[in-house]
Amino acid sequence: MSERSEPPERHARAAESGYRRARSTERLRVAGIQHDICWEDRNATLANLEAPVEAAAAQGARLVVLTEMFAVGFTPETDKVAEGPDGPTTQWLAAHAEALELWICGSVPVTSGGKPANRLVLAGPRGERVTYDKIHPFSYTGEQTRLTSGAAAVTTDVDGVRTNLSICYDLRFADQYWAAAPSTDLYVVVANWPASRRHHWRSLLVARAIENQAYVIGVNRVGTGGNLSYVGDSCVVDPLGEVLAQAAGVETIVSAEVDPEVVSATRAKYPFLADRVTVTFS
Repeated sequence: MSERSEPPERHARAAESGYRRARSTERLRVAGIQHDICWEDRNATLANLEAPVEAAAAQGARLVVLTEMFAVGFTPETDKVAEGPDGPTTQWLAAHAEALELWICGSVPVTSGGKPANRLVLAGPRGERVTYDKIHPFSYTGEQTRLTSGAAAVTTDVDGVRTNLSICYDLRFADQYWAAAPSTDLYVVVANWPASRRHHWRSLLVARAIENQAYVIGVNRVGTGGNLSYVGDSCVVDPLGEVLAQAAGVETIVSAEVDPEVVSATRAKYPFLADRVTVTFS
């Protein structure tokens, strides 16, 4: 795997152009692992991910982001690949978070007896575990018939960065991101977004960053699975919509620094969120 990251002078230029540090919070280096998936083969995929996850840690990442259904692929055979809340994929995330002393996340098909949930699991270095169940099932492929939908948005603290969790199709629904904006510095979006709609993926990630004046990291898979092709286009976007790091259609790592003070300064300089209103139609 190779790495694509932002030029080191990017934030220096932002500071020179008038940004002021609003609070003394450490920057957070985030890394997205753009990877292929061994279809419905958890053990093979997890084995393949060992090296890139360790490489991201060695490069200083404090938050490592994998993809949607990252160990098995976006398969319709959900019952065959679903696991319990403390199943092997979740344990793998927890073990790597502890061993590498970082945060790591990816979505997992998780069941507690009924229909499984498409659950984004975020594991922390001291045994923390935060979960988010995908709110918007992808009805275009009948996901709502196989998976239960979540009911609540989730924002959590990752080393001082207020981090909101979402999955793939959620990205199309701006109101989910708007509601979280006042308490969010970074949006994490994991996906299995096919190549045929790649323009939508890239455009929506930038749109969510601009309209909410927050960082966005979107991490998508590459390769083929379920008769679909995936070209990644993983990226990190800053609060003004500038792409700090982006990837092409190969297995790679995208990495950039997230600075909550830049979020605060952007919102102070351009107080657009305060003008947001809910419009009703008669």
